[in-house]
Amino acid sequence: MSKAEKQSTPQAVRLDKWLWAARFYKTRSLCKDAIDGGKVTYNGAKGKASRNVEVGALIGLRLGWDEKVVKVLAISEQRRGAPEAQMLYEETPESIEKREKRAIQNKSFGGRIMSDHKPNKKERRDIRQLKKDIFSDQG
Repeated sequence: MSKAEKQSTPQAVRLDKWLWAARFYKTRSLCKDAIDGGKVTYNGAKGKASRNVEVGALIGLRLGWDEKVVKVLAISEQRRGAPEAQMLYEETPESIEKREKRAIQNKSFGGRIMSDHKPNKKERRDIRQLKKDIFSDQG
């Protein structure tokens, strides 16, 4: 096998390795922990670290307070710079819209998602109103 053949695009890459190469997580062990913790889905089903990633697959990620759904455009097992890593995937328009909507809601609430103190009366009213607004939008 020549050196050029070894460096060609890999046919099969594990999900944890692809997430690491796409720079969603800093280490592969963090990728595996997120997958095992149920924070990653593969085509709508629970993800497994050993699952082979295919072009066109939809991967759901929960990163902190954000949830993203990305479509796999290319496969790589090498971690490269951020501009190259961003060419491996594309976030779905629905996912972008949902994240922007959530960001607006968080801003309208004063950006306070978690606090270091027990909510006072006004903050409890704001929380109730926010929950009412969120759940009334879902139908």
